[in-house]
Amino acid sequence: MDPKDVRKVAVIGGGTMGHSIAQVFAQAGIEVNLMDVKTEVLEQALRRMKGNLQTLADYGKLDAKEIPYILGNVRTSTEVSRAAKGVDFALETVVEIPDIKKKVFSELEGACPPGAVLASNTSGLEIFKIIEVKDPSRTVTAHWFAPPHIIPLVEVAPGPQTSPEVVRFTAGLMERIGKKPIVMTQFVQRFIVNRLQNAIVFSAMEIVSNGWATPEQVDLAVKASLGIRMPIVGVIQSLDFTGLGLVHDINKSLGLTIPLIEEPFAKGHLGVSTAKGIYDYGGRTEEEILRKRDMLYLQMIDHLEKVGGFKPV
Repeated sequence: MDPKDVRKVAVIGGGTMGHSIAQVFAQAGIEVNLMDVKTEVLEQALRRMKGNLQTLADYGKLDAKEIPYILGNVRTSTEVSRAAKGVDFALETVVEIPDIKKKVFSELEGACPPGAVLASNTSGLEIFKIIEVKDPSRTVTAHWFAPPHIIPLVEVAPGPQTSPEVVRFTAGLMERIGKKPIVMTQFVQRFIVNRLQNAIVFSAMEIVSNGWATPEQVDLAVKASLGIRMPIVGVIQSLDFTGLGLVHDINKSLGLTIPLIEEPFAKGHLGVSTAKGIYDYGGRTEEEILRKRDMLYLQMIDHLEKVGGFKPV
């Protein structure tokens, strides 16, 4: 099936993630069956969606007149069998408890049409070792970030038996509804962002626990450095600006041999200084590359100052 032909989806779980994900599909003009076992959760989900949409309207991202139409695309249910009826894509966003995930997938497989894709939003579970379905080729992970109606990224990753068609379909569907999907070669627990974020969080807790700095100082340090650089050069590309010669020397002193660094280094590709490193800079001069980076950094600082981004929310 082509992602553009999707007319109906199911979102299982109406909590923090589920209600917002359902809203994104509804905003894209897709009918959404939102399911939760608790009626009060579904009622709260609708209230949250209305508030989210009003915020987007206030910011100018949509016309407030569209809100009733968008909410009209959402149907609620307390039964998986009803929510899954006639859908092309089903995404579970239930609690991270293996037995519950397993039960939901079993119910979805029995209730969804044979060709429907069964997806999980799990952030940390070894989901493909937990779920038991007759046709694992139709299962995939699609990991969103809070709040889903604002954060663009969705990490898509296949299980050992996921078909390539299901992966392409899922990524295409995410693009259709305005997300920026990244397709990983395989599923690994915590995907990309949570692995990186966990490393930062654990280091931050170590710093505070040892009394080396206060929580406020740690957050300001990140905002006033990484918060400026990472949106522009990310994590990996930043190494090109550091210089792969220096990175190579540091790794060597630590007894590390990392192909990502060693392969370009061995060819004399040292990063920005040689117009090629991990990234290829298309023959531009070092001055041109640095000027572009620095102009973006200055714009980022001005923006953060303007919106008060260096202060606590």
